Amino acid sequence: MPGQNKTLEDLFLETLKDIYYAERKILVALPKLAKAASSDQLRAAFEKHAGETEGQVQRLQQVFKMMKQAPKGKTCPAILG
Repeated sequence: MPGQNKTLEDLFLETLKDIYYAERKILVALPKLAKAASSDQLRAAFEKHAGETEGQVQRLQQVFKMMKQAPKGKTCPAILG
């Protein structure tokens, strides 16, 4: 059957796409959460997390590049939930 013989690299790439999708979704949500935060401390925490998440997205893009793959997310139902 086609698709049954996945390599470890195939599985790694699929996981990488899931993570990339999740991090990008988080990157979109964090500024909205910061804007809605009622306390300055909470707002600052969301803003700090957004900066860290941006760094994670950049690192994931580097991994895709090292694998000679275009950075691409794969829709993850768990994240959508």
